[in-house]
Amino acid sequence: MENEAVVAVVAEPKKRGRPKKTAESATSVADRPVMRTEMRERDPRAEAERRAAEIMGHIGNLDEGTDDFYVDKTKIPDGWTYEWKRKTVYGQEDPAYMVQLGRTGWTPVPAARHPEMMPAAGGYQNIERKGQLLMERPKIITDQVTEINNNRARNQVRVKEAQLNSAPDGQFGRDHAQAKAKINKSYESVPIPGDK
Repeated sequence: MENEAVVAVVAEPKKRGRPKKTAESATSVADRPVMRTEMRERDPRAEAERRAAEIMGHIGNLDEGTDDFYVDKTKIPDGWTYEWKRKTVYGQEDPAYMVQLGRTGWTPVPAARHPEMMPAAGGYQNIERKGQLLMERPKIITDQVTEINNNRARNQVRVKEAQLNSAPDGQFGRDHAQAKAKINKSYESVPIPGDK
């Protein structure tokens, strides 16, 4: 075996108290670097006012209430119509109804088209609110369906008028002035709140 040298390292005992100041370490407080930033960078009241203004910009007048199903008409693409359609009732989906909607041209509006209408987190594919699904259909199809529904309603009124004015022959037939049904008709638009 070769001789190995053993070196013993002896540490100096720790000194208590502050180290003595030397000319190099003597600096003023103003010369020291800032160790940490201010705890509150913003005034909490100013932050609260800024956030309140942001919220009011989204929801408007708090006393008035909010329409959960409001869709800005300027965001609907030209040539299309948007409508909210039932997706669930008490948490249960109705697949037959969804098939019926698909047959009549309704398709879900993709959430990527209107990201402000759904939370950013969650990876939502469609726009949903309270069991309702925002759906779209070409305006031409919607106009045709509206015309068909209006014709059905007019025909139902005509059938009821005919039933009221017909009666069996006899002393008090409908041709008598006192027994004739009086039907008044008027057509007027129904105001929709918020539409201008």
